[in-house]
Amino acid sequence: MTSIDYDDKEPLTSTARPLTNSIITVRVIKSFPYRNVKNLVFHDYDLQNKTAGDLLRDCMARISTEGSFRPFRNVKLDTLKVYTHAHGSKTVNLVINFDHDEDWMLDTTSNRKLCEYGVENETEISLFNREDYVAYKANPEEKW
Repeated sequence: MTSIDYDDKEPLTSTARPLTNSIITVRVIKSFPYRNVKNLVFHDYDLQNKTAGDLLRDCMARISTEGSFRPFRNVKLDTLKVYTHAHGSKTVNLVINFDHDEDWMLDTTSNRKLCEYGVENETEISLFNREDYVAYKANPEEKW
């Protein structure tokens, strides 16, 4: 007789909460080469009604008021990109996902809802400066 240590009838965490009450993590990236990243966690976030622009504004509001993000305030943060989906494979790069630039970048000027980008509960999203990303992607050298 085989022992199973999980219940295959349990829902995945990505579908365990409704889209209107999700938890997402935003990885705020100050420096790609130096790997300066700090997480913002949003609880009870409404992915069905919020747009990427709403998420960017919510991030900037928290960055401008939370003391622990003071060193991040001098960076022009203008781009959102999905880092990883819940239960998906993660990238080997600890700072940013270089794959899926075409379909995982979120358009902050569009009225598309976050769920229309495939964002669901437990999704991780990166927030960064696009010019810094392009330069780092061209020469992904890490510094200490």
